[in-house]
Amino acid sequence: MSASLPSGLLLPEAVLYSDWFAVWATFVAINTLMYAALSVAKILPKIYPSDLTHRRNRRTETRGIYPDAETGRSE
Repeated sequence: MSASLPSGLLLPEAVLYSDWFAVWATFVAINTLMYAALSVAKILPKIYPSDLTHRRNRRTETRGIYPDAETGRSE
């Protein structure tokens, strides 16, 4: 059965080995990787740089309605 099929089912073999097809395939590969990276970045929670640094001007006491809440300061 496979002997009766041509070598390129959709495109001729000469097209698959041409330079423009290689450029197009590279573009599609890079585009796919970028789309996957952006999709993963969209799923992950947003990172705020201010949460990573501990500043000296943070309050030592809470001013909210819950006096026993965490202050965000670890000493």
